[in-house]
Amino acid sequence: MRRIYLDYNASTPIAPQVARAMHAVLEESYGNPSSDHWAGRVAKDLVEGSRAQVANLLGCTDAEIVFTSGGSEANNLALKGLYFARRGERAHIITSDIEHPSILEPCRFLERWGARITRLPVDGIGRVDPDDLRRAMTSDTLLVSLMHANNEVGTLEPIEACARIACEHGVPFHTDAAQSVGKIPTRVNELGVDLLSIAGHKLYAPKGVGALYVRAGTSLDSLIHGAGHESGRRAGTESALLAVGLGAACGLAQDLGWTSQVRVLRDHLWTSLHARFGDQVVLNGHPECRLPNTLNVSFVGRTGSELLAGLEGIAASTGSACHSGRIELSPVLRAMRVPEDIGAGAIRFSLGRSTTREEIDEAIERITAIVARR
Repeated sequence: MRRIYLDYNASTPIAPQVARAMHAVLEESYGNPSSDHWAGRVAKDLVEGSRAQVANLLGCTDAEIVFTSGGSEANNLALKGLYFARRGERAHIITSDIEHPSILEPCRFLERWGARITRLPVDGIGRVDPDDLRRAMTSDTLLVSLMHANNEVGTLEPIEACARIACEHGVPFHTDAAQSVGKIPTRVNELGVDLLSIAGHKLYAPKGVGALYVRAGTSLDSLIHGAGHESGRRAGTESALLAVGLGAACGLAQDLGWTSQVRVLRDHLWTSLHARFGDQVVLNGHPECRLPNTLNVSFVGRTGSELLAGLEGIAASTGSACHSGRIELSPVLRAMRVPEDIGAGAIRFSLGRSTTREEIDEAIERITAIVARR
């Protein structure tokens, strides 16, 4: 039975172009980028060249890019770094109910240090209301952090409108763009953001590397202390290998032409399932304003985890979990107020660059067979 990978929002394979770029580094570039000799300069040039590729994708300067170990560290650096850099000035952070744990857990951590956290609700399709943000702003607000695109349902947040509100109040704005970078445009000045997080393994780079965009003039305390790497913002010897991987992936992401075909395949999957099951299959998330590769659907009256277990050879994700015989919806579906009998049957299918029509057609047949089985 052919294996079909439809879990690209969880992780992407390393693109061949990225692998080739990294292979050259493995063979030739072993110097420490901080060493002031020929081997160090070779490695340093690779790191800085890669930094320029990331900056070019985001439309910022090279100096505004900080390499990290991934999206989680980038999010932690944005929140904790800003909080501790300005501790004693302001202590209010605004975020949303549907953020990734690497936002929500740092917020909980900062509450123990005196931060006050406001979590904005979302509507039934997963969108924050900018008016809710405006009402939540206070003279004590330090930071607004709202994700660009939701990892589960793909809904795109009104980042531009929310960033304008933050700017009007003189408050820095951070967005977790781990799911959106490489799928839709993420130019920082068009979005209006001051901080933006990237996760390499979501855009065909290896795991273990990411980046944080930090607008010039934004002060952050370091999370990792040591020597003055990354312009003093993150200690630790830079990995030329991982930097090259992320840089090559960002270079590849300049061309978003592939997303049009992926959108067609995603919509074909949805329309086919809806034609076969009618109102027994429900779309979760915004019907239009969402990532082009993401389809989150619920099979009414069924359990997503059980359906996935029966879909042998298909890699996808579920929005519910079974603990001691009790179904628990994901925090995202709960925040969207999805009824339990619908949310329990949620499955996320996320497509990628190499997904084919043949794979989608075969997936439709396998899904139909397992859903029809009682």
